[in-house]
Amino acid sequence: MKKTLANILYVTALMAFIFSLLLFAKSNYNAGGIALTVCWLILAVTFMRNPVLAKFSYTIFILAAVSVAMTFPQYFMQIGDFQLKKLIVPLLQIIMLGVGCTLSWKDLAGVLKMPKAVIIGVICQFTIMPFVGLGIATLFGFPPEIAAGVVLVGCMPGGLASNVMTFLAKANVALSVTLTAVSTLLAPVLSPFLMKQLGGQFVPIDFVTMVIDILKMVIAPVFLGVVLNFFLKNKSALVNKVMPVISMTGIVFIIIIITAAGRDSLLQIGIALVFAMFLHMMTGLTLGYVAARLLGLSEINSRTVGIEVGMQNGGLASGIAVQMGKIATVGLAPAVNGPIMNTTFSLIATWWASKPIEESAIKDKTT
Repeated sequence: MKKTLANILYVTALMAFIFSLLLFAKSNYNAGGIALTVCWLILAVTFMRNPVLAKFSYTIFILAAVSVAMTFPQYFMQIGDFQLKKLIVPLLQIIMLGVGCTLSWKDLAGVLKMPKAVIIGVICQFTIMPFVGLGIATLFGFPPEIAAGVVLVGCMPGGLASNVMTFLAKANVALSVTLTAVSTLLAPVLSPFLMKQLGGQFVPIDFVTMVIDILKMVIAPVFLGVVLNFFLKNKSALVNKVMPVISMTGIVFIIIIITAAGRDSLLQIGIALVFAMFLHMMTGLTLGYVAARLLGLSEINSRTVGIEVGMQNGGLASGIAVQMGKIATVGLAPAVNGPIMNTTFSLIATWWASKPIEESAIKDKTT
């Protein structure tokens, strides 16, 4: 019975997708957008009922949110006189508070347990991605503010979902958590510095303002979350269940708001930007993994570094774009990055999980 229902839902989703293409071909964009959104929602619900596909359902929900924002942007830009983009920074702070609630002081001290892997991972994070971002932005010839958004994503610390993807890939979750924490703590200095040096050729960058913004949006909420986690030990299970849901919901809202604000620009360069961001993260993943292997890290730790390097904190980049007053241009790359990153790395993590790691490939080389 369950299998029959799933098959019916899959066929319905396919019909909705085909119908949306026909409507788009006839320039009936609103109806086409609704049909496409229905397709994504049906797929997401169906995936949730399947233990194997459930991990992809969140990404499908994001695609549905993007479809709605692209079809009816006017409903996601402001309510009355209140501009919805003002919600992005508070939402990001709530998300980072959730990240902090999942950490402990032991996690922040993890660098002492595996210094070599952490140092290599952090160096790869703040060298590979910024320069690859600059190269891709230049290669594609994007308008200055769009290009600055690509570089901005590259200058960010590790993404919030990297720990989940590392778990799915059966890699080193402890190392992933430590790398995310350390790169996030270094971000207030390194991200503005790199953005000033690399992205400053596209748009003016105020180093001090960006430092203060990152401190407010990331460091303060993360440390508050760590403190709450310490004092709520008996309720940590409840916190760990509630905060991820709140964080994921916040990410969806951020993507909707940015997509709506930048709809016109996305229609002009959308396909090119999607491909650019995919190329960015795949290059980061590949170079991060290869560099870690060449520097003597084990297979399991190299996979972890590859995931960490390839997955950037697009939410933070979105918050910075808001503070710069350029959400509809600089903010586009972070918005596009989210759905692509979740989809791509879900598939990669699943594939890596099917490739068992031998016992001899678990320990790093000491020389």
